[in-house]
Amino acid sequence: MAAHAELVCIPEDRLAAELPHADALLVWEFGTEALPGAWPEHGGPRWVHTASAGVDRLMFPALRDSDAILTNSRGVFEQPIAEYVAGQIIALAKDFAGTYDRQRDHVWRHRVTQRVWGTRAVALGGGPIGRAVVRTLRALGIETDLVGRTRREGDPEVGTVHAFDELDGLLARADWVVCAAPLTEQTQDLFDAATFARMKRGARFVNVGRGPMVVEKDLLAALEEGQLGGAALDVFREEPLPADNPLWDAPNLLVSPHMSADTDTWLDDLAEVFADNFTRWRAGRPLRNVVDKELGYVPVADAPQAAAEEGSR
Repeated sequence: MAAHAELVCIPEDRLAAELPHADALLVWEFGTEALPGAWPEHGGPRWVHTASAGVDRLMFPALRDSDAILTNSRGVFEQPIAEYVAGQIIALAKDFAGTYDRQRDHVWRHRVTQRVWGTRAVALGGGPIGRAVVRTLRALGIETDLVGRTRREGDPEVGTVHAFDELDGLLARADWVVCAAPLTEQTQDLFDAATFARMKRGARFVNVGRGPMVVEKDLLAALEEGQLGGAALDVFREEPLPADNPLWDAPNLLVSPHMSADTDTWLDDLAEVFADNFTRWRAGRPLRNVVDKELGYVPVADAPQAAAEEGSR
């Protein structure tokens, strides 16, 4: 890549000075909050690529309304996140946390746990992550429904994709509710007291989407009151989660530090996705993972085209 472009690593305090001269921008530190204030009024990158799946931090007006193409790193995170979800579901069903507690206290106490085979789940998020969750949970014998933005019948991968307005009916019968959707105006604060109340009593909740999709005080109340039988959160409204946040001590809650997608190969995988798109960009070919800046994510309709291109390589 260095043979075809001048590569400059820009710290946050130099972004405003350097961006007007950049043709392309790789947002490697995808949690940065510096980009909105540094985006140039005129000129600037024609292509922005983020080393993340979510793009909510990049949906500021200047970039959203610009002609810059925005791409993400779809393809890197789906299966690791799906494995994380499956692991947390098994951990909750088998009470691994309770086993660790008793081991630490040197207490031998037999108890029964739950079988996941034959239970029901609903996954919110019709994109690649939600689809990977469905595939993985179905392999465990969990009957899993997928909810996207609109209803689609005969999907070659998952069968029926339920519309967003069908979510409430699915929540009432699900043993497991998995949030794997992007943060949008529609999903902001979606999981509040009313939504938790519509869930089957004792259901468990897993969030690998975005923290602001959950009203945390309502989640805490649902756990304390037993409306939720347990939960696993990998994302939070404030990260790192402050040490005095009551979620740390919530009953039957598993907390992880936004690590569900991070495996031992993820950095190499991220670099490979960017390098492939860079080659396409130089050659004037269509880029992969182009984000619809109005929707805030890569439309699922892009998946068959990408798959076809993969088959021809």
